[in-house]
Amino acid sequence: MEKVVISTNNAPAAIGPYSQAIKYGNLVFTSGQIPINPQTGELVSNDVKLAARQSLENVKAILEAAGTSMDKVIKTVIFLKDINDFAAVNEVYGEYFKEKMPARSTVQVGKLPKDALVEIEAIAYIE
Repeated sequence: MEKVVISTNNAPAAIGPYSQAIKYGNLVFTSGQIPINPQTGELVSNDVKLAARQSLENVKAILEAAGTSMDKVIKTVIFLKDINDFAAVNEVYGEYFKEKMPARSTVQVGKLPKDALVEIEAIAYIE
């Protein structure tokens, strides 16, 4: 098997020496997505719900570029600036994952790139 770099203009460009995602076999591993609008390159909001939605839209765009989709996600990790935002992020997350929800970890971190409120990464499969 060969490691394949996934890249799309529909999600923010990497802000460091990493790829938006890697496809290996029938698995896709996204890098963590902070709530950057891919058209402007700026953080979308200081509202955690809007931030979570943008992060998930970025994950979705990368997965689609890799030939898969949100319903094929098997694991996510959510990094929060403030764990008190857990319920608000869950509300938005539930809009994207309704059935056969992926396994998930959620942690509070000291600081995220660009001082973002949330960062989300995913692992998905390709049928």
